[in-house]
Amino acid sequence: MSTPRDLLNAAKAEITEIDPSEVAANLSKYQILDVREPDEYEQGALPNAVHVPRGNLEFSVEGRLPDKEKPVAVYCAGGVRSAFAARTLQQLGYQNVVSVIGGFNRWKDDGLPWSTPRVLTPDQRNRYQRHLLLPEVGDKGQMKLLDAKVLLLGAGGLGSPAALYLAAAGVGTLGIIDMDVVDSSNLQRQILHNMDRIGDRKVDSAKKTLTAMNPDVNVVTYDTRLGADNILSIIDGYDVIVDGTDNFPTRYLVNDAALLKNIPVVHGSIFRFEGQVTVFSPYVGPCYRCMIPEPPPAELAPSCAEAGVLGVLPGIIGSIQALEAIKLILDLGEPLIGRLLTYDAMDESFRTFKVRRDPACPACGENAGEIVIAEYDDLCMPHATLKV
Repeated sequence: MSTPRDLLNAAKAEITEIDPSEVAANLSKYQILDVREPDEYEQGALPNAVHVPRGNLEFSVEGRLPDKEKPVAVYCAGGVRSAFAARTLQQLGYQNVVSVIGGFNRWKDDGLPWSTPRVLTPDQRNRYQRHLLLPEVGDKGQMKLLDAKVLLLGAGGLGSPAALYLAAAGVGTLGIIDMDVVDSSNLQRQILHNMDRIGDRKVDSAKKTLTAMNPDVNVVTYDTRLGADNILSIIDGYDVIVDGTDNFPTRYLVNDAALLKNIPVVHGSIFRFEGQVTVFSPYVGPCYRCMIPEPPPAELAPSCAEAGVLGVLPGIIGSIQALEAIKLILDLGEPLIGRLLTYDAMDESFRTFKVRRDPACPACGENAGEIVIAEYDDLCMPHATLKV
């Protein structure tokens, strides 16, 4: 019968061990893997280490370290668990694996660089557990979400589901701009609000709902009209804008300001039983003026207040907007840049259309002049307030 020492010697006979100083001199060469327990990792770790506890290694490491050809340096506290882990990695097909002699203790004793990593709290780990299980998100991605700032234009039909899902996902700062009050007619679709808040400012109602859902989220409210005089200062510092407005003057205003500030806009719109979503990434894909160079006459573009909307429709479109915002923050998948996603509730169908940059676009085209932030109230509607 083998002893633990026999098993360790057998593992070491099959792997390569390396001195900490050699790893420190070639950090960029290696993928650094920390196989200690979470409480050990929280006390200090090697630079850019990927943390996968030894007990989860076999089922988690391939999602965290997908490149099996790049060398991997594994360490634990003293060099025992890392030896077993190195052999396991070799069995999983990693081609160049080394175990750090003496582990983290030896690393610190030799005066090599290390730091105390930023980690999620136990409550956060529990709250975002399903995110953490996704290799594409994990701890690093959740930290990005917590550091991110998203501005929602409107706390209405589209802003409500978008805000709820962004808050639930742990987006750290949510800005909400709306100058309206809660009305009973809003409750058919604006799920941030309720009967008890009729007559309250919408931004205040939204903040109550979102902070009650997730105390991690800092909700910044703007109870004001969005206009040429304040849009640049309001959007400054945000990573993504989620546009839930329903009038052309405000959309053109937002487009021009976002181009100036180089902030992507997740655009959504709804009408009766139909909705659409796209992403305007400044100077990467088309802008709003590329897609709609001139607004249609007012009689051909009635708002939801005039034409009506099925209450569940903004929930679908707003949720897609939230998803696109999260993809932009995490650099995940293929955002709807240069693509317009349309949805028809009547036959439950989605279609995607290509939208290309217009070389002659007056805002983002090759020969576009200086962008001037101005009011566009006279384009097609009598005012430029947020109404969704």
